[in-house]
Amino acid sequence: MLALLVLATVALASAHHGGEHFEGEKVFRIKVEDENHINIIRELASTTQIDFWKPDSVTQIKPHSTVDFHVKAEDIVTVENVLEQNELQYKVLISNLRNVVEAQFDSRVRATGHSYEKYNNWETIEAWTQQVATENPALISRSVIGTTFEGRAIYLLKVGKAGQNKPAIFMDCGFHAREWISPAFCQWFVREAVRTYGREIQVTELLNKLDFYVLPVLNIDGYIYTWTKSRFWRKTRSTHAGSSCIGTDPNRNFDAGWCEIGASRNPCDETYCGPAAESEKETKALADFIRNNLSSIKAYLTIHSYSQMMIYPYSYAYKLGENNAELI
Repeated sequence: MLALLVLATVALASAHHGGEHFEGEKVFRIKVEDENHINIIRELASTTQIDFWKPDSVTQIKPHSTVDFHVKAEDIVTVENVLEQNELQYKVLISNLRNVVEAQFDSRVRATGHSYEKYNNWETIEAWTQQVATENPALISRSVIGTTFEGRAIYLLKVGKAGQNKPAIFMDCGFHAREWISPAFCQWFVREAVRTYGREIQVTELLNKLDFYVLPVLNIDGYIYTWTKSRFWRKTRSTHAGSSCIGTDPNRNFDAGWCEIGASRNPCDETYCGPAAESEKETKALADFIRNNLSSIKAYLTIHSYSQMMIYPYSYAYKLGENNAELI
């Protein structure tokens, strides 16, 4: 099965929660040349609160790369001093995170209902999944593939003209809660399929010959939390015995190179792989669906942010798949 990971550009939006204002917070881009630079950043991350945007964690930093991270206002001076004293090249991508967050939040538009051009909260997306299926019964059907840790239904849309033994492409969005552009993309994809079917030859042919399984939001609990409590929450909202830290990184919870390169066994880390493979109800539901439909699913796309990268197997081991020629 062809697997593809598409990472889109990050898009930030404010949830206007109490206690979160982002005033004076910055996003830095560091040019990393060698292992010494990596060690400096690793030491900095151990003494200050750094939120890595690219890569996901300090353990994934490689020589001859760039690193983007978000720093709270109270740590700005410390971070800048360390970078300058050690002569690391850097630039400030965002000088005041609050301005960027608030500029991309429009409560007046959201109040009017679902929009394909603005971010939608979960309640709006949930209602949209029913509406789009009801209004397009010949092209879209909705099903539930499982429930989240907090008991919410995980909805899946099947997009395509009815037919026998059709191959399928699976696409999911909303793995990491704070990556709001990801669910927005899945909604836009469905909208374009509906809008162009019967009007554009290529789209019509695709939907006649293929089915698209579209999962608009996998990590629903975390997505809701980014709207109500913490805008930059990333993980699920599950609890774990023996730890007060919440959540697992669903992207690192599958039974594929589980908890190897780029994952953490510390429940407090953003890249925590969970106590076991498929320990999360969300990842288990997704994996079960894939396994149950493996004969028809020919490709798997998962949409993330932030970065402009296309990643395909096996990124957890930095090796090529047996079907690499087909993948590229």
